[in-house]
Amino acid sequence: MDYPTAEYEARLARAHKAMGEAGLDALFLCSEAEIRWFTGFRTLFWQSPTRPWFCIVPIDKKPIAVIPEIGTPLMAQTWIDDIRTWSAPAQKDDGLSALKLAMAPYINIGMAMGHETSLRMPLADFEKLGRDFADATKLIQRLRMIKSEAEIATHREICTIASNTFARVDELFHIGQPLSEAFRTFKIALLQAGAEDVPYLVGGAGALGYDDVISPPSDTPLQKGDVLMLDTGATLRGAFCDFDRNFAFGHAAEAVKATHRTLWQATEAGLAAARPGATCYDLFEAMHEVIAEASDTPASSGGVGRYGHGLGMQLTEQPSIIDWDQTVLEEGMVMTLEPSMPVPGGGMLVHEENIVIRDGKPELLSVREIGELRVIG
Repeated sequence: MDYPTAEYEARLARAHKAMGEAGLDALFLCSEAEIRWFTGFRTLFWQSPTRPWFCIVPIDKKPIAVIPEIGTPLMAQTWIDDIRTWSAPAQKDDGLSALKLAMAPYINIGMAMGHETSLRMPLADFEKLGRDFADATKLIQRLRMIKSEAEIATHREICTIASNTFARVDELFHIGQPLSEAFRTFKIALLQAGAEDVPYLVGGAGALGYDDVISPPSDTPLQKGDVLMLDTGATLRGAFCDFDRNFAFGHAAEAVKATHRTLWQATEAGLAAARPGATCYDLFEAMHEVIAEASDTPASSGGVGRYGHGLGMQLTEQPSIIDWDQTVLEEGMVMTLEPSMPVPGGGMLVHEENIVIRDGKPELLSVREIGELRVIG
């Protein structure tokens, strides 16, 4: 497991308390992040859609794993001791009988079924369960929003690895380098620095910013005057970092430098507003006020839609820093601050940092970017 058994026992105790307050007898889990959070079961085998995986969390005891036989050796290495299996994939009964049996003692069962959740089993099989589930979305998401100090330490470590790798930009990138090669070079550098994996790396390049922040890299060479942005979601012990950095080659247009400066100032405003008791709406407003004053930018401009989000064992988690999210910030939340804005006459720029909400000012997990756009060469 990524953490000692005491970590998972503490998570279960919090879950039992919340379930009791909600009147739930059990929770039904079928997605990777939820099952991993409760059990410590971490595997890349979730990349295969062939087999479903289930977990029942009773209110009075440890979780029950209902999984394909192929997962038995790994699940047995976790703190879970009630492991029920079947030979999968199965044509007619792909775990349903075992799952129904595990559910049988419980009447009021909750599951995640709201925003940012998914059903990771065939809909036809789910309907065959014949159960009416309660919506436990908020319960489960709030449990995962508040990180333990052990979790925070892992986020801090992977953020340090990424920050140290970003500090090597002068030796990693150069004019004439294809953008696709720059991506590969950065991934390799992250792995060499100690990241376990780099499942997410996006970015863009252009003289006046970039058109979007999700496209795969092209083979277009980096040119003098281009600004390069890389946004990395590297992992360590299953925990993500998620922040970006912008670099100019040789020189940068004044509009780009001014936009970068505004985003840095907006992030400063976000850091000042990120206090327990504030809401995600408050953070959004603090950052957008700076951006709007500099550019009259509408809140939805650029297509990004929000100025940050929760971070954890998934690249993006609840809550969202957006003008409709009234989630109250609490100590232990790991979040990103990610303001963005268009560059006059060009594309866009995005700036991102990773933080922990503390009693007082937040703790920066990523090494804070400097206020002026960095120039390579």
